[in-house]
Amino acid sequence: MRLVLQRVSSASVTVDGAITGQIGAGLLILAGIEHDDTADDLAWLVSKVTQMRIFADAEGKMNLSVKDSGGELLVVSQFTLHASTKKGNRPSFIRAARPETAIPLYEQFLALLEAELGKPVACGIFGADMQVALVNDGPVTICIDSRAKE
Repeated sequence: MRLVLQRVSSASVTVDGAITGQIGAGLLILAGIEHDDTADDLAWLVSKVTQMRIFADAEGKMNLSVKDSGGELLVVSQFTLHASTKKGNRPSFIRAARPETAIPLYEQFLALLEAELGKPVACGIFGADMQVALVNDGPVTICIDSRAKE
């Protein structure tokens, strides 16, 4: 599973003109699920996301996690994170999970994040054409891949 974390002062996702998810300060998470991702990948990523110290403490140093800072999460599914551009100019998405595999993992990821934070997590609609708006704070943008574990 690949994630792109963006520390934001605000973010929202809109589908067919209606806002489906919106947050203030926190993390916008773009989530790409691969065909062989497992519950172990989800658990590792939830721990990383909720404990990564990328929010400012009282001295202005990146020393707090989203959990410590009371920040919010907005998760948007994005299969294009698994694009392979090795051959030609048209990306291949062969490594991205099919919906029958990806949807249950996506829903489990949301549930695990909510359980860890103890509050609801905003989200987009899986497979929908979404418009994402954000104000990147910093900017701070971090990519995480559960296969690389770094």
